[in-house]
Parts: sequence; structure tokens; C-alpha cells
Amino acid sequence: MQRSAKGMLGGASTAVPISIGSISTSCANCSMHELCLPAVVTDDDLDRLENILSKRVRIPRGETLYRSGDVFTSLFAVRLGHFKTIYSEGPATKQIIGFQMSGEILGMEGISHTRHKCSAVALEDSEVCEIPYARLESLLTELPSLQAHFHRMMSREIDREHQIMLLLGSMSADQRVAAFLLNLSRRYEVRGFSPHHFVLRMTREDIGNYLGLTIESVSRVFSRFKKNDWLEGSPRDVKILDRAALEDLCVNL
Repeated sequence: MQRSAKGMLGGASTAVPISIGSISTSCANCSMHELCLPAVVTDDDLDRLENILSKRVRIPRGETLYRSGDVFTSLFAVRLGHFKTIYSEGPATKQIIGFQMSGEILGMEGISHTRHKCSAVALEDSEVCEIPYARLESLLTELPSLQAHFHRMMSREIDREHQIMLLLGSMSADQRVAAFLLNLSRRYEVRGFSPHHFVLRMTREDIGNYLGLTIESVSRVFSRFKKNDWLEGSPRDVKILDRAALEDLCVNL
């Protein structure tokens, strides 16, 4: 049974809080620095931001960082690893609404509520920086550049939700999978990784849930792409051989 890391930090837990004071690697030296922060942030401003970080938390694969219904107090910057966010409406309805990776922020859906509206589950052993929102909100009013950057990040989250609606409403199965792979490719490229060869941390079932497809449909599409020599590799290890062909599928969307 998955457990919420936020609820476990007070006792025995496989989610490990790490004291910021005991870590020599600061935000300035983090490999995700350019993704999390605007280029115009000064060293003094960066020190002020680091001072509000309460802890880093390690989340083992399969564990839950926070659950739908948990009280919203913090945002979480993904430093290492991958997560999936799941919206639940009763025990029978669970919809994956996103896959997050290093340099992205978890928990924004809770800003307009007093509680989280979805759950965040680690797809592999991961690490996040916890950012108490009340302290961040106070700092944003004092640092216009950081506030503007934060608003851009919120805008990207809204855009991602719109993309999901487009995926589920107007695309064929082939288009949904192509758009999904291209999205991952672009995000890995921004992070300095290969845009053509990467490992899928999520299962076929996860992909199907996210795209509104059955596992069988997802598998058939991957097989079709491989037969067309657009992809190669194992179910998790993906190598894009013909990016242009995938882009052509989505060109009119």
C-alpha cells in the first residue's frame, strides 16, 4: 500500500527528509538551477530563496509524496527522478494528469485550495526540495523577477492541462502516442539529455491511462511505429528513429 511521505515524516518512513544545512550542494550548484530559476536572480536573491527551503525529501519508487486531500502547505521542486500525478474522484476513478521530471514543480494545483487535488507518486527513487508556500509567497512579493518566473511556471501547468484535454478529445491513438513521445523528447532535450534515446519510467498502463487508451491500444501503436521504422527498442527503452514522421502525425493539431 502506498503511503504519503508528508504524513510519514514524523515517524518511521521510507521517505527520508534531508536537512538542508547538512548538504553542501546549493541551488546555485544544482544541475536543475536554470530550469527552476530565472537567469536574472542575483546571488543575494538566491541566498534568500535557499533560506526558505525547509528540507529535501527522498521518495522511494512507488511511494507517495502527497495524497489528494492532504492539507496544502508546500510546493515541491523535483531535483532527481520522475513522478506521476493522479486525480481521483472516488475509488473507481483515477486519471493520471501528468508526468513530472527534474526541474519541474509539484503541488501547484493546491494553491487555490487548502488541500491537494491530486496525488504525486514517485516512478523511481526520487528527490524533491520542499518549498513552504507561505514563505515563498512572501518572498515573491519582494522579488519581481522570481515572481514573473513563477507565474510562467504556473502558465505552463495550465497549458499542460489544455494539452491533455486536446489529447483526449481530438486525437487518434497514433497521434496521442506520437504527441506523448515528442513531448518527452523536448523535455529531455531541454535538460541536456538525448531527445532521441530515453527510458520510459512509466508503465504501458500508466501511458494508456494518461492518454485515454487501453494497454492493448498503446502496445499496438508502439508496434506499428516500430514496424514503420519510426522507433526501436524494448518496452521501456525507446529510440526515436524518425522524429519527422511523428511530427507529421501531429502537424495539424
